[in-house]
Amino acid sequence: MIALTQEVIDVDAVVDTVRRDAAGAVLVFEGVTRDTHDGRGVIRLEYEAYGQMAEAELKAIAADAVAQWPGLRIAIVHRMGLVGLGEASVVIAVSTPHRDAAYSASRFAIDALKVRVPIWKKEVYADGSVWKANAGGIHEPGS
Repeated sequence: MIALTQEVIDVDAVVDTVRRDAAGAVLVFEGVTRDTHDGRGVIRLEYEAYGQMAEAELKAIAADAVAQWPGLRIAIVHRMGLVGLGEASVVIAVSTPHRDAAYSASRFAIDALKVRVPIWKKEVYADGSVWKANAGGIHEPGS
């Protein structure tokens, strides 16, 4: 399961896509909206992406992970649009035969997503807002 969605992410459904009897480790990463950033009160997040390009890059990240960790299953779902406090912006679920590989693959996936996927986050505060590109972003939102 590799997807961008406007809907609240069903974490259990994402995890179910990677569960299997051969996996001794199932690990879930949820990136959720917190209520503060750099001392400012966050009201919500807003996400935009180049949809087809973002999904293609998410698939490439998953393929890279599978090539690096034998026996890996991985699912990545990223939310688009408005994301409220406490809601997940991204869910990454992995399963592997052993825990070390699960932790490494999960960390690889979120770090690669932040660098490679054309997704932009707008942090909305009580006193304004700021657009933030992923570390590898090359375009501004709306351009």
